[in-house]
Amino acid sequence: MSASWFEELEARLEQQLEAFLRTNPQQQSLLDREELQERARRLGRRELQLQQQAIEQRNQLLALAQEIATWQQRVERAQGAGAKELAGKAQAHVDQLMGQGRDRWKALAELGEDFQRLQRERDDLAARPGNANPPPGTPAEGSAQGAADLDEAWATFETQQDLEQLKRKRGS
Repeated sequence: MSASWFEELEARLEQQLEAFLRTNPQQQSLLDREELQERARRLGRRELQLQQQAIEQRNQLLALAQEIATWQQRVERAQGAGAKELAGKAQAHVDQLMGQGRDRWKALAELGEDFQRLQRERDDLAARPGNANPPPGTPAEGSAQGAADLDEAWATFETQQDLEQLKRKRGS
C-alpha cells in the first residue's frame, strides 16, 4: 500500500513540476541548460578516466616491449650457444608475450574509439541549439583550459607516436 501512496505522490509532484515549467518557460530553459552542463561534466570525467587508462595501457605496452626485446636477445644467445631446448622455451615465452602485446594493442585501440565517441558526443552537446554557454571543457573557458587541451592533445600525439614506433619495431 505504501508503494501506491509513493507512486501517487510522485505523479502529483511530476504534474506540479510540469505545470510550473509550462507557466515559467525560462525555468525550463535553465533546467535544460543545467542538464546539458551536467551531461558535459559526466562526459569530461569519463574522458579523463579513458585518458588515465590509455596512459596505463601505454606504460604497460612499453614495459612489455622492453621485456620482449630482452627475451629475444636471450633466444639469440641461447641459439648462439647451441642450447636449442632453452632457446625453444625462450621463444615460446616471447610468443606468449607477443600475444599479450596484441591483446593490449587491441584494448588501447578500443580506448581510443571510446574516447573519440565521447568527443563526438561532447561536440554534439556544444552544437545544440540554444546552448549559448559551451559545456565545461571547451576552449571558451579560457587560456588555462586551452593549455589543458594542448597538453591533452600532446599526450595523445606522444602516445600515438610511441605506438607507431612499437609497431615498426614489432614489424622488423
